[in-house]
Amino acid sequence: MTNITWRSLKSLFRYAHQWFRQTPERALDQAYDAALKIRSIENEHFNGKPISTETGDYSDRVINYFKSELKQSLNIIQTRLAEFNTSRSILGISESLGTDTNGNRDFNTRDLMNLKDSASFSVFYEKISFIDSVISPYQSASKKTAKQSQALVKISDSPPFAAVPQSHPEQYNSSMNQDYNEPGFPSSNTTFKEELTSGSDTSFLPRSLLRTFGRIRRELNPESEDEVLKNYRKSKVKTIISIRFVLILILIPLLTQQLTKNFIVGPIVDSVWHPKAQQEIFLNLDMEEEAFMELHRYQERLEFQRMIGIIPEITDEEIEAKVKRKAQELAEEYQTLGSDAIKNIFADILSIFTFGTIIYTNRKEVDILKSFLGDLIYGLSDSAKAFIIILLTDMFVGFHSPHGWEVILESIARHFGLPENRDFNFLFIATFPVILDAVFKYWIFRYLNRSSPSAVSTYKTMNE
Repeated sequence: MTNITWRSLKSLFRYAHQWFRQTPERALDQAYDAALKIRSIENEHFNGKPISTETGDYSDRVINYFKSELKQSLNIIQTRLAEFNTSRSILGISESLGTDTNGNRDFNTRDLMNLKDSASFSVFYEKISFIDSVISPYQSASKKTAKQSQALVKISDSPPFAAVPQSHPEQYNSSMNQDYNEPGFPSSNTTFKEELTSGSDTSFLPRSLLRTFGRIRRELNPESEDEVLKNYRKSKVKTIISIRFVLILILIPLLTQQLTKNFIVGPIVDSVWHPKAQQEIFLNLDMEEEAFMELHRYQERLEFQRMIGIIPEITDEEIEAKVKRKAQELAEEYQTLGSDAIKNIFADILSIFTFGTIIYTNRKEVDILKSFLGDLIYGLSDSAKAFIIILLTDMFVGFHSPHGWEVILESIARHFGLPENRDFNFLFIATFPVILDAVFKYWIFRYLNRSSPSAVSTYKTMNE
């Protein structure tokens, strides 16, 4: 009975010991699967680029989903690599203690050494290199270098993975160059070398040259044509939806303004507007002063034309009659302007409400339009970006912009029938362009300087 219990305990201990010896390989495989998941998302949805809002044309919800998947995979990689390093350190200590009195290792140790040959070391090295190339865009350079150095040192120095035999370097080189056709594992060591070279900061080749080689390789890929067609269809659909939505945003509010002004608000205002009431002809004193000056100029013109003989000799009574008819015409004209101003107020309110309703009910189209405008703006050359920025800043906040703002304010006041206030105009011109200029400068410093520094440099050069 005691013998059976001892055998059971011994077999259980051997099983636990074997399971623990497989922990480094199992942890590394789990980290490798998580890295493959990240690389699959990058290739399928972000054209092989890192997962971010700048490389993918998706809505905020989709980007947040991809970021959550990325975060989960990175946490798995970090945890499994820590488990890999810890278990390998413990295995190194146990293997150093697992010798007999003559200094020879037992059967399990010799079996482990036979399994962990130079070829297996190459596979582990390639897996860690692939993991480092995947997670390198998502971590700082210092953390990436420390992590890579720590993993490689532990692989090369620990006992289960014996160091490269100095007496047979050709055997090690041949094992590094052979192919591995395991499921989910790249078929050639060259792929790992390319991934490690493209993701490493210490490469002896410039990154731009490596990106060029990568682009040529993707273009020579037989599946690149399908990818190009897919991207073209996606861009075409985005362009059509954006142009159609812009036309809707412009035409529907304008049609709403005109239809409500002529058929809804117009009849209501005309029914309550009394044309015979003298005090209701002019909405404000500015309109009355303008009508008076126009009538005075008309009367002086008639006197001048009679004096120089352009018109036949007429009496003062006839001049007075013409001036009276002109005054009635001006009264009708300014009365119409006053009623139109009141109609514009209510029609514009309904038009703005329609515009806001379109924006609120078509959020998907708004996201597509934002993406389209982003691609359109950031797709311009640096000189074109600098030219547009200089044109807008000089037009709205430049030296000659106060004259334009004055015309705009006068047009708005006339559109709504408001009296012109010179003090308000001067105060607005003295403050609003300054605020707008500060917003432009902050946008250039905060966003454009980060996304397109060459455009900022071109802008500064052109502006000087």
